[in-house]
Amino acid sequence: MQDLDFSEVVTLICKEDNRFQKQAYNFVRQGLDFTVKELKKSDSRRAGRSLHVTGVELLMGLRAYALDQYGPMARTVLNEWGIKKCTHFGDIVFNLIEYNVFSKTEKDRREDFSEVYTFDEAFDEPFLPKKPLGA
Repeated sequence: MQDLDFSEVVTLICKEDNRFQKQAYNFVRQGLDFTVKELKKSDSRRAGRSLHVTGVELLMGLRAYALDQYGPMARTVLNEWGIKKCTHFGDIVFNLIEYNVFSKTEKDRREDFSEVYTFDEAFDEPFLPKKPLGA
């Protein structure tokens, strides 16, 4: 395959798998960059070298990135793009792996993205009142 830019690859993927909008792929790519940056900040041993991110680390990073970018609208935005559960992030990652945009190790599996959190826990609960109203 000739060298394609990210946008061209996403267009090809979306023709084969139309469950997710193009914005979902852009979000996951930017979310991976955000995750790597945050992991390097929190662990000095990871700074200054290439970094592999596990499925769980990426899911937690995507959650933080979504909340940072969209706040209480995060779940609505993700749902609009077709992302409704953690396994959908894994589907996007593995679609990008098939097109050599992302890489994986022998240990990486699609199942690593199985329901690490629910979208209720991740995107709704942080914005719910701490005490019941009237208590």
